[in-house]
Amino acid sequence: MVCAYYAEVEVMKPLEVLYWLRFALGVVAALVCVGYDLAANIIGNNIRVLTTGMAFAFIIYMLSYYVVKPKFLLKVDNPQKILTTGVGIYILSWLVFWALLYTIIISY
Repeated sequence: MVCAYYAEVEVMKPLEVLYWLRFALGVVAALVCVGYDLAANIIGNNIRVLTTGMAFAFIIYMLSYYVVKPKFLLKVDNPQKILTTGVGIYILSWLVFWALLYTIIISY
């Protein structure tokens, strides 16, 4: 008697893929923000660092929307979900990694 075990491979749904993509883009946005701050030599000017960081985060999020929209448009039921899925994790991951990286750089 042969007993075969087939492991089910769970494939992520399109909105789950988008969620984790936005998490990764939040980390990338934090790296871009810190890199720009270092290149522009504005470390220490807190208001300017904050405004440029928020602007870069917003621009990267909107770019990600326009890049992924054609790929996910037919895969989701509600096209509005493409814009709103992952916005919370994007902001949270951007803010946490941006503060962490900025704190590490300030300490040196």
